[in-house]
Amino acid sequence: MPQEWPSAALPAGSRVVVVRDPSGDGPWREEFLGTIDGMGAPEPVERPRARAGELAYWVAFDEPQYDGDGDGPYRKALIWDRYLRPGP
Repeated sequence: MPQEWPSAALPAGSRVVVVRDPSGDGPWREEFLGTIDGMGAPEPVERPRARAGELAYWVAFDEPQYDGDGDGPYRKALIWDRYLRPGP
């Protein structure tokens, strides 16, 4: 896992809201709160649908969550930044 934190990335410990994809069903069943985890630095998303420079963050969830397919519950996941908003 990469440990060098990108300078423009959200810092570990930041509170976030994990949001649903407005154009489809997922990737999570509902919106929920979490915290950027320092277990590994944000990683570039290297997938065809990724935006230029998009990062994925390890997020620890306040409560266990199920994904859009009903799998889980998960307590932490690697989440693309397009699904993260600043939290309270």
